[in-house]
Amino acid sequence: MMEDVQRHSVHTLVFRSLKRTHDVFISNQGMLPPVDEKAETLRKAVKARDTYGLVMDRVKQNALKPQPPMITNGTTEKQPLAITDGSIPGDIVNMPVSGAMPGTLAVSSTPSGGPGTQALAPRKAPTMPKPKWHPPWKLYRVISGHLGWVRCVAVEPGNEWFATGSNDRVIKIWDLASGRLKVSLTGHISNVRGLAVSSRHPYLFSCGEDKMVKCWDLEYNKVIRQYHGHLSAVYSLALHPTIDVLITAGRDTTARVWDMRTKANVHTLVGHTNTIASVVSQVAEPQVVTGSHDCTIRLWDLAAGKSRCTLTNHKKSVRSVVFHPTLYMFASASPDNIKQWMCPEGKFIQNLSGHNAIVNCLAVNPEGVLVSGGDNGTLHCWDWRTGYNFQRLQAPVQPGSMDNESGIFAMSYDQSGSRLITCEADKTIKIYKEDDTATEETHPINWRPEILKRRKY
Repeated sequence: MMEDVQRHSVHTLVFRSLKRTHDVFISNQGMLPPVDEKAETLRKAVKARDTYGLVMDRVKQNALKPQPPMITNGTTEKQPLAITDGSIPGDIVNMPVSGAMPGTLAVSSTPSGGPGTQALAPRKAPTMPKPKWHPPWKLYRVISGHLGWVRCVAVEPGNEWFATGSNDRVIKIWDLASGRLKVSLTGHISNVRGLAVSSRHPYLFSCGEDKMVKCWDLEYNKVIRQYHGHLSAVYSLALHPTIDVLITAGRDTTARVWDMRTKANVHTLVGHTNTIASVVSQVAEPQVVTGSHDCTIRLWDLAAGKSRCTLTNHKKSVRSVVFHPTLYMFASASPDNIKQWMCPEGKFIQNLSGHNAIVNCLAVNPEGVLVSGGDNGTLHCWDWRTGYNFQRLQAPVQPGSMDNESGIFAMSYDQSGSRLITCEADKTIKIYKEDDTATEETHPINWRPEILKRRKY
């Protein structure tokens, strides 16, 4: 047998194998039943009805409709009369009527005097509204005093002073008008990451990487309460405007709601899967919004202590969320885009693209100037309504600092919205204000009308 196999070439053996396979299958499949034409026709009809049933019904309905009357305009060619007032069923017909511009829709009417025509202009594509002019911002004060990166800022409701927290573990309170240091508060044993000043009590709240949340009595400049519960660093905190509750969030992926007086942990808001970088609060629903490194934003029901909805539009970590002071909207910052949302369900409005950096912080004033601060020391100023980027600034690095120490970690407007306070990696606090000498002629809007392209994600 082995000798017989070796006498034949590979091609011969392959051909014989193919022939045997062909013979086996032709015996089973060769005798196909005859095609029943009636059954085949029925099968095709069922398939067509299933796939194109709606279209076929619409065609039949149109065939049964009475045709619009035909009129003549002195020539042998007849033209259909298009009626748009709904008195006789019929569609608007794109027709070349004498006196009408080519490419426009002509509406014909038949008054007693004879047929008349009226040309309707084609509908224009929506265009971006012209942005409001804002004066440019300029640096007018640099405050030094901290010995580490300045990580957070909060402005007092009376607009007389502001507080900053730093990696040197010290909270400093500065006079807003003069920039002079008023007092230094020590007590944290690690970096201070969040500050908030109460508008209803003489209290300052702080949080840091030491897992501590402290309440300072500003009449005595002492810690009167501490809120224990976070399992890791606390990165952000917010005060509810009307209720005596404090919301804190951080690296343990939870946001905690505290009763300000009893120090009780009212709710633990669970749902994020990574560090929560920013938490903000407002009176109206949703009362709490959080942005996280898991690339999502969550809107929370404060009464129930549960998540109302999760916004997953961002593709990278969300480091800052800010409410607009007068509109029912908020903005979120991420390296991919700055996005604007409408409350209460978090409807996406538009992207603000162009700040190509890790955006650490946002601030918006009642005039509609949104400012974003980047990890590379860049400041971008935007018109809130249109998303127009009307100014770009590079924060100057202080002498003795390296160029890579130009990051902006936090920012806030004062209560009037006329001064912007930034906290930076060169250990300084910078204050910006609007340029009083600028006009629309000296700093015109470099704006080109564009087709409105709002991305759906």
